[in-house]
Amino acid sequence: MSQQADRAENLLRELQDRICGAIERADGGARFEEDAWQRAAGGGGRTRVLRDGAVFEQAGVNFSRVSGDQLPPSATAHRPELAGGSFVATGVSLVLHPKNPHVPTTHANVRYFEASKEGMAPVWWFGGGFDLTPFYPVDDDVRHWHGVARDLCTPFGEQVYPQYKRWCDDYFYLKHRGETRGVGGLFYDDLNEGGFERCLDFTRAVGQGFLDAYLPIVERRKDDAYGEREREFQLYRRGRYVEFNLVYDRGTLFGLQSGGRTESILMSLPPRVRFEYAYTPEPGSAEARLADYLKPRDWQP
Repeated sequence: MSQQADRAENLLRELQDRICGAIERADGGARFEEDAWQRAAGGGGRTRVLRDGAVFEQAGVNFSRVSGDQLPPSATAHRPELAGGSFVATGVSLVLHPKNPHVPTTHANVRYFEASKEGMAPVWWFGGGFDLTPFYPVDDDVRHWHGVARDLCTPFGEQVYPQYKRWCDDYFYLKHRGETRGVGGLFYDDLNEGGFERCLDFTRAVGQGFLDAYLPIVERRKDDAYGEREREFQLYRRGRYVEFNLVYDRGTLFGLQSGGRTESILMSLPPRVRFEYAYTPEPGSAEARLADYLKPRDWQP
């Protein structure tokens, strides 16, 4: 790997450690189990999964660094000029599925990518972001989430948050349902503007800012009362997570197409989920209220 890829890898390994430690403290007892793996085609990773905790039913935080001689189709769909090139990719990806339906599910990812092709100068870019998927949304929580996202973006330019917030709304959209996956956050890709140092600093800010955005919401909601009705609705809405990750998610497609470790790729799926034909929540109910949040909205505090 290049020196740049080495530096990105070091940042991402440290970020995985930081996030896992913070999630263990927030859960109050459960610990991550680590599964180190190697990939025959090149590279490997550390999959860490926490299960059946006091707060989190399942939390997965993956680090990976993989390489190959042939870019998979998912990586060249938006960069066709790189088809046939070699690559190195390193990243941290996490999905947290809480037990309490009042605590939102969340996802975050930060990654670095290099590609080389004969006759072309090597190219590199960063990508990532984070998004929030509540089942019983609380406006103050969503404003806090977007406030942290806005504040971490501001040192990098006034237009960064609006641009990446809009990109997140567009990306995490289930076209076949006509709804967003949640209340958004940040999403960026192909980032190399301003040079490597600036892009590395921004990616660090996103990875660390995720904890500032999410953990206060966990603390506010983890002890909220709930019953079977709320639990069943949570399991039903988790089905949307499954639909998005298996139909649209670029990371899932890249991992599977590049010969990645299937268990690590699919750890993003919820441990328990239910599907119900033609389910419609009762009009005026707390469950029906969620629909109002599944479309882009300005959450500036």
